[in-house]
Amino acid sequence: MSFKKLLTTGKVWITSDTHYGHKNLTRGVTNWRTQDGEIPIDSTRDFQTIDQMNDRIVSGINNMVGQDDTLIMLGDVSFGGFENIEIFLDRLICQNIHLILGNHDMHIQNNRGNIQSRFLSINHYLEVNIEGKNFVLCHYPLQSWHGLNKSVIQLHGHTHLGNNKKFGKGKKMDVGMDGNDLNPYSIGEIIKIMDKRPIFSDMDNDHHLDDLVGVVG
Repeated sequence: MSFKKLLTTGKVWITSDTHYGHKNLTRGVTNWRTQDGEIPIDSTRDFQTIDQMNDRIVSGINNMVGQDDTLIMLGDVSFGGFENIEIFLDRLICQNIHLILGNHDMHIQNNRGNIQSRFLSINHYLEVNIEGKNFVLCHYPLQSWHGLNKSVIQLHGHTHLGNNKKFGKGKKMDVGMDGNDLNPYSIGEIIKIMDKRPIFSDMDNDHHLDDLVGVVG
C-alpha cells in the first residue's frame, strides 16, 4: 500500500463545507422550509445575517490555523457567486491550502479567473500520508475504501452531520464545520479519535474485512 506523503508546513488542519456566503444555510434569511412551513433548524446555522455567519466561519479558522500552517479543505468552499471564493480566501490568514473538490466548487474546477492558483493542490480524491497516518480524502462519504482493513482513515464532508452523527461505523468521519462548532480539526486530534475506533465497514458483508487469502485491493 503506497500513500503519497503530503508536503506541509506548520500544523495540519482539516475542514469541509464552509459554504461561505450561503444564504439558505443562514437561519435568519433562509428560504428553506420544512413540509410544515417551518424554518429547518437542523439544516441551517444559527445566524441572523450572512455577514454574521461569514465572520464566524473566518474567525473559526483564523483563531486556530496560523500563517505557516497547512489547511486541507474537503470541498464546498463558498456559495453565492464566484467573487465569494476570492473574498473568503483573502480573509484567511493561512494561504497554504489543499482542496478536495466538492459539488459546489464548479468555478474552482473550471479554473475561472485562474482561481486554482490560490491552492497548493486540487483533487477530487486523494490517498495521502499525513503525520505517519494514511488517509483517504473525498468530499463524499464512501462505504468502503482502499486500506479500510489496514486502519486507513476516511475523511469526508458533504453531509453536514452534527457532532453526534459525524462518525461512520469504523474509521470514517465527516470533518465538516457543522459537526465542530464551525471550527476546523487538527490532524493530531483526528488521529487520536480514530486510533480508538474499530476497523469496520458501513457495508454489510464487505469482503475486505474477511480474513481471506489472496484478496487484493
